[in-house]
Amino acid sequence: MEKVKLTSLSHGSGCGCKIGREALSRILRHLPQVIDPNVLVGTATADDAAVYKIDGKRALVQTVDFFTPVVDDPYDYGRIAAANAISDIYAMGGRPLFALSIIAFPIETLPLSTLEGIIKGGTDKAREAGIEIIGGHSIDDPEPKYGLCVTGIIEQDKVVRNDRAAAGDLLILTKPLGTGIISKAIKSGDASVADIEEAVRVMIFLNRGASEAMVEAGIKAATDVTGFGLLGHLYGMLKGSNAGALLKSSAIPVIHGASDYAEKGLIPEGTRNNLASMDKRVVWSAAISQETKYILADAQTSGGLLISCPREKKERLTELLYQANCIAVAEIGEVIEDKEQRIWVDL
Repeated sequence: MEKVKLTSLSHGSGCGCKIGREALSRILRHLPQVIDPNVLVGTATADDAAVYKIDGKRALVQTVDFFTPVVDDPYDYGRIAAANAISDIYAMGGRPLFALSIIAFPIETLPLSTLEGIIKGGTDKAREAGIEIIGGHSIDDPEPKYGLCVTGIIEQDKVVRNDRAAAGDLLILTKPLGTGIISKAIKSGDASVADIEEAVRVMIFLNRGASEAMVEAGIKAATDVTGFGLLGHLYGMLKGSNAGALLKSSAIPVIHGASDYAEKGLIPEGTRNNLASMDKRVVWSAAISQETKYILADAQTSGGLLISCPREKKERLTELLYQANCIAVAEIGEVIEDKEQRIWVDL
């Protein structure tokens, strides 16, 4: 396959970042409210996927996600994009059924072998999740983009939502942070081979086992950590649940190399925007470094699940997460009573 530096063709921040949470909220608040009674989860709580009732017991779960390249290898890019999209189904506790692909590709600029590699990566990762990609849509575009629209299914009484956290719950994270910063280092040519390989390993790892574990343990509140960063996605949970959180920064797992790149100033624009948008939501201990702040706000691609776990369910949940060989099983803090929905960060 002809070597192409895919990340050099990305005109954005290089981390697959979403439109900012605050900007998106301003847009969505002007749209008509969803009135279909079959919609169990819609846009109101900015959850990971939509949930639609199809009969007395079951519901469909649907999501769509795509982004520009975060690595240069086409096959890895395809695998990462597929794992990232399917993760939204897992975050709701659902089981994916099938997917459709979304492709934007500069057909006159890059060799077709590059697109073949991207599609093969996505197909292989989808099959690892037990599903097929059965259609899709493509356009000729100067900037490569790839992702999936994924449809899943779930029992209505087992839907895991981002607005069901409760004071006293423990916060469990199943993947380390830092993929956005490492993607920035890849784009600038500063990332080591070992750090790239580790970041890819994290991003292609499916959240399937973590999802099955939390459903079996009876968890009701979770989200996956992607473009809004740990702080942004945690705030989404707290806002919907009318609670606050206390984070222990020393307990939060970080991919090797990410802190060093952050110290060198290799910060994606999306990560900087995430941190700025959370400025009034977070109470930082004086001991927290600027690099740590960026790590906690880092715009992730295919991050782990952030699970709000009642204390009495911790032992069972962690046992199941270890059995699922999750990359991390980290207790990073707890949900607390705080009507202002603040995040308190200490060492």
